[in-house]
Amino acid sequence: MSNLCIGYDLGVSDVLTNEWRDLLSRHARTVCALDEALGAHGLGMSEFEVLERLACECGERPRMQELAAAVHLSQSALSRTVGRLEKDGLVHRAMCPEDRRGVAVCLTAEGRERYESARPTHRQVLAETLTPPQQPPA
Repeated sequence: MSNLCIGYDLGVSDVLTNEWRDLLSRHARTVCALDEALGAHGLGMSEFEVLERLACECGERPRMQELAAAVHLSQSALSRTVGRLEKDGLVHRAMCPEDRRGVAVCLTAEGRERYESARPTHRQVLAETLTPPQQPPA
């Protein structure tokens, strides 16, 4: 990664700043690649993340608040994402049985199928974007 301040002496905090910028760049490249590849499955990265959290075999029906924290979305962003998934028949919302004020999100059979179909694409993109390049033998 090039330093835009030519001739500037890099201190420890500058090295950390460059590492931070590199991390942000890798994240942005990965997100763009995921959104593009998952589009072939009718999903974006956020939709896939929600489906993946719901696809676990534990049988839990997470509340919207729990799901928002797990997928690192704001409550309103998650609500829009779940709304799109619900419109496509991939999830449905239900009242929490233990607290009728809470709303749980449930994966439908169609949602599980879409997740299973998209999962190999997701993993391939992660492998391509996050695996460091192999160095040739010396």
